[in-house]
Amino acid sequence: MVQRTLRVLVVDDSKLIQTLISDLLEEAADIEVIATASDGQEAVKLARRLKPDVITLDVQMPKMDGLATLEAILSEQLIPVIMVSATTQLGGQITLEALDRGAIDYIAKPEGLKEAETTLRTELVRRIRMVGNTDVKKVLTMRRERAQKRKERREKLGLSNEVKAVPKPIQSPDLPISDKCIALGISTGGPPALAAMFEVLPEGLPPIVIVQHMPANFTQAFAARLNSLSRVNVKEAETGDILLPGHAYLAPGGMHLEVNRHGAKGGKLRVRDGDFVSGHRPSVDVMMSSAVKVYQDRLLGVIMTGMGRDGSDGCGAIKAAGGYVLGQDEATSDVYGMNKVAYLAGNVDRQFSLDEAATTVTTQVRRLWSAATVS
Repeated sequence: MVQRTLRVLVVDDSKLIQTLISDLLEEAADIEVIATASDGQEAVKLARRLKPDVITLDVQMPKMDGLATLEAILSEQLIPVIMVSATTQLGGQITLEALDRGAIDYIAKPEGLKEAETTLRTELVRRIRMVGNTDVKKVLTMRRERAQKRKERREKLGLSNEVKAVPKPIQSPDLPISDKCIALGISTGGPPALAAMFEVLPEGLPPIVIVQHMPANFTQAFAARLNSLSRVNVKEAETGDILLPGHAYLAPGGMHLEVNRHGAKGGKLRVRDGDFVSGHRPSVDVMMSSAVKVYQDRLLGVIMTGMGRDGSDGCGAIKAAGGYVLGQDEATSDVYGMNKVAYLAGNVDRQFSLDEAATTVTTQVRRLWSAATVS
């Protein structure tokens, strides 16, 4: 079988970055850079004429910025777009908005040649190969439907975009939550999926520890976004954070997150550097495996949309200790990868639809720990 060549349009206002991306991508036998563009207007014209398989799109450009360019391209053609963003908090905020508007994935712009070797030669090539086979129509349809539901929900509640949402909670009365924990792993497609989920999560859940594969400086903006729309208090994790019910802790980009024991049955966090594990830092496997040591059968694992296999071993450890694991289903996943690997390995007890994520998590908290109390 002849391998398909992916035709890529590279868009960046820096000629240096254009050349760097193009040269490294051309080293891959199955990728061809068909053109480069220095601004959004030129990118839209080239996309219309050349119909590339994938576009890498700079976030901040003259004439037409990355968000406007993204919308213009997607209004004409369903082409997978990977945002290439500066590693700044503003870059992170814009990238999150781009994902809401239909970008399939993102990558941080390298800050030096050494980083470029790792980020572009391996990570960008891997992501291009992945998104080149993505059903963009499906992804866009799902994200737009979720965004419309979110808008309607906020309008019904009389909330502006700047006001923290207080949706009708899912009932979770008197759950024994202080000595329990939810460990959640997610990657590609994660920011829109977590936004949809967290907007309807109720108060009164155990602490939630999250690993979302993200570059440094992006996670602070993402934690703030989740916090702004959720009843759960969301923050970027810090060493020494004590895990509290009704709170969620997001692993900082580029750092591993571990759960250590605090008191008789509780946990506290440690943020650390270290080698990549399962291809990532932060790694879902690192977080889940450490949480198991503290919470044992009082741990609920959740594995969601993402590329690769990170999290499968961690889910297996949770099950082996007597905990329970939920996995997002294929139909509602942008990328059925991490969750698929975990499911096929037998490390998932039950699959769930993203639209039912909040209800499923709450129900399982009640069932699992009510049973534990009885036993």
